[in-house]
Amino acid sequence: MARRVRAVSHEDRLTLVEHLDELRSRLIVCLGVLGVALALCFWQNHLLLEVAQGPLPDGRDQLITFGVTEPFTTTLTVAAYGAIVLSLPIVLWQLYAYVLPAFSEAERRLILPILLLFPVLFLAGIAFAYFVVMPAALNFLLDFNSGQFNIQLRARDYYSFFSMTEIACGLIFQLPLAIIAVTRLGIVRVEQLTQNRRYAYLVISIVAAALPGVDPVTMLIEMVPLLVLYELSILLARVLGRPGHSGGVAQPSPQE
Repeated sequence: MARRVRAVSHEDRLTLVEHLDELRSRLIVCLGVLGVALALCFWQNHLLLEVAQGPLPDGRDQLITFGVTEPFTTTLTVAAYGAIVLSLPIVLWQLYAYVLPAFSEAERRLILPILLLFPVLFLAGIAFAYFVVMPAALNFLLDFNSGQFNIQLRARDYYSFFSMTEIACGLIFQLPLAIIAVTRLGIVRVEQLTQNRRYAYLVISIVAAALPGVDPVTMLIEMVPLLVLYELSILLARVLGRPGHSGGVAQPSPQE
C-alpha cells in the first residue's frame, strides 16, 4: 500500500492501470479517514449536538423528534456531517496529491503555498457561519409571523440546516484560493476580473441565493463576505497572482 500511494513525480509515466491503482489506494485512505472521523464524532455526539445548538435563541434549545428511530438517525446524521468537516482537509489533500503530478515543478511551487491556506479559510468560513449567519438567520426565521404559528423545531430539520450552512460557508470562503490559483497559472488575468466585476457580482448574488437559508437576511449576510472576498482576491492576485513571478508558470518546463 505504501508503494502505491507514494508521491508521483512530473516525469513519471504511468499506465492507465497504475493511475487507477493509485486512485483506488487514495480512495481507500479517504474512506479510512472518514470512518475514523465518524467514529470519533459519534463517540462525542453529545458534545457535537450541544455545539450545534449554540446559535439557537434562548428557550429554543429543546428540539423535538418523531418516531422511535429518529433520535438515533438524527444523531448519526450529525456525526456524519461532523466527520465530513474533520476529514475534508485530508480528503482534499489526497485529491490534490493525485492531480499535482500533472503540473510541472514550477507550477507546483506556485500551487502548494496556496493550498496551505485552505484549512485557514475553511475554518474562517465555519466560524463566520456559526457566529454571524446562523444567529441572524434563526432570529429572523423563528420570529417571522410567530403569532400565527406554533413554531416547534424538529431536530432533524434544524441539524440539517445547521450542517449545510456551516459546510457551505466553509467552501465559499475558498474563493480567494480559486482566484489566486487561476491567475497565477495564467488562466485568467487580473484585468479580466476587474473588467467583469458586474458579472461577478451577479454570480455572487445567485450563489448567495442558492446557499442554505431561504430568507433575505441570510442571503444578504452570506453575500457580503462573498463580495469582500472577491475584492480581496483581486487585490491579492495583483500582488501574488501574476504568472512569471517567483519562478511562475511563464517559464517553460523542461519537457516542453
